[in-house]
Amino acid sequence: GWGRRVRRILGISAYYHDAAAALVADGRVVAAAQEERFTRRRHDERFPTHAVRWCLESQGIALADLDAVVFYDKPFLKFERLLETYLACAPHGLRSFVAAMPVWIKEKLFLKSELRRELRTIAGEGATLPKLLFSEHHLSHAASAFFPGPFERAAVLCLDGVGEWATASAWVGEGARLRPLWELHFQHSLGLLYSAFTYYTGFKVNSGEYKVMGLAPYGEPRYADLIRSHLVDVKPDGTFRLDMRYFGYATGLRMTTERFHALLGGPPRRPGDPVDQRTMDLAASIQQVTDDIVLRLARTLRRETGERNLCLAGGVALNCVSNGLLAREGVFDGLWIQPAAGDAGGALGAALLAWHETGGARTRDGAGDAMSGALLGPQWSDDEAEAFCRGHGLPYERLDPAVVSERVSGLLAGGAIVGWMQGCMEFGPRALGNRSILADPRNPAMQRDLNLKIKFRESFRPFAPAVLAEEAPAYFELDRPSPYMLLVATVRHAGAATPAADGVTGLERLKAVRSALPAVTHVDRSARVQTVDRRTNPRFHALIDAFRCRTGVPVLVNTSFNVRGEPIVCSPTDAYQCFMGTNIDALVLGSCLLLREA
Repeated sequence: GWGRRVRRILGISAYYHDAAAALVADGRVVAAAQEERFTRRRHDERFPTHAVRWCLESQGIALADLDAVVFYDKPFLKFERLLETYLACAPHGLRSFVAAMPVWIKEKLFLKSELRRELRTIAGEGATLPKLLFSEHHLSHAASAFFPGPFERAAVLCLDGVGEWATASAWVGEGARLRPLWELHFQHSLGLLYSAFTYYTGFKVNSGEYKVMGLAPYGEPRYADLIRSHLVDVKPDGTFRLDMRYFGYATGLRMTTERFHALLGGPPRRPGDPVDQRTMDLAASIQQVTDDIVLRLARTLRRETGERNLCLAGGVALNCVSNGLLAREGVFDGLWIQPAAGDAGGALGAALLAWHETGGARTRDGAGDAMSGALLGPQWSDDEAEAFCRGHGLPYERLDPAVVSERVSGLLAGGAIVGWMQGCMEFGPRALGNRSILADPRNPAMQRDLNLKIKFRESFRPFAPAVLAEEAPAYFELDRPSPYMLLVATVRHAGAATPAADGVTGLERLKAVRSALPAVTHVDRSARVQTVDRRTNPRFHALIDAFRCRTGVPVLVNTSFNVRGEPIVCSPTDAYQCFMGTNIDALVLGSCLLLREA
């Protein structure tokens, strides 16, 4: 039981992928941040000490002022799963079992005492600790998908690698309640199937999935039928089973087996090797299979529940290609996706769950969802930004806030690449205009330059357009807002996608100019759109609007303010270091402007 009403709740996710902390007060999400942004260690999974401290400081409270701390996962269930999986696969699994055991026994089995120890460090000796509660992994995901969403009632679908036993789950949310419908169990997991292909195509599991998604349009789904006939058996209702003989993740320390390699005609691509057409075809194939499963599951949910709206969370919900397809096919009338869909969002879900389970009512601000545009992290005032510049003896100009948009839009229109740091840091994996690198989308060379000179990453990776919400339908085939950059849509008035018949194949297709917005138009004429709302982010909206007045185009290239392998910047120090370590032309910290040439 959850016990009596709790008013101030801290949710925590840790020890698996993205550790994070989120603070809910009287049913409202008031602060949330990922640990990686403070420690500068990508996907940091350690206990989120810095994120917890910041959440408390942001509200001027101490740990003892909380009514409860909720962990997003039930440790014993996960341990039981590991034990049973290894025993079922013994003796193959023994080596990785022995490798995994010490960590598990230390951290997971004694999680309660481990969490108390960490909390005591934050609270100080002798302080009373708040009540410690535990949610369940998929329940935390489901809560993060439904409770902050805009719907009074909705079907909820969670898809990820693996929570305790569940890898996919379906729910119906109504008011302040979540009712479970069904779940698929380990080892049958869409997230792990996608990750196996991430590994096989030579990218890093848990961070390279975006690259596979970005590569898919360059290829043809030549292997899709092979995948369906051997690797995954998909039923008409979307439920699926994997043939575990092809996968290594249950028993070994690798994702795929020799049988997998034989089926697909060779060993995994080595990470440094060039990306060839076969790699692109593999990416296209696994993306098509994923799209198909997501669509079938959604159609089944619609049929079974009769609900008109759908909410999504879990790592697979970050696959904006599948999401875009769901929106275009109109399986549900309304679609809302938790911006921190991965494990970080589990912290937020766990806290909201505790509020609702103890009788708290649902709160939403007038329009839309309760995520405040996902702008829930630390912020620095203009005075603090100026003090930073002064303290380091940097040449800067402090602008009147009214002219910031004017000046910066001029720089952008002139071809400058701008590091833009404003207001509260974003929660979740996407920069949404507060910790962003911005550029002119009309420039055909921009996509290549940004990838190679600024982000130091693969040339094929696409960039997202940030567009004024009110202008979006004129530029993209999109019939709904996409505030969190989680839907892929077709760019309007784009020329024909360069067909392979022109003798142009693979990455050569990058060089073709596909639309009036070449820097944000992917090879299949698609874009991962972010619609910018004046109400949620007035500063970013004003900047894009100033750019529109200057150029006639209400769109900017928006990519996260970081280089490959680093977390998104959090503080002025992080922003300055990234600015100096790359070829960014100008840095804007609040109202302070720094130019590289100075």
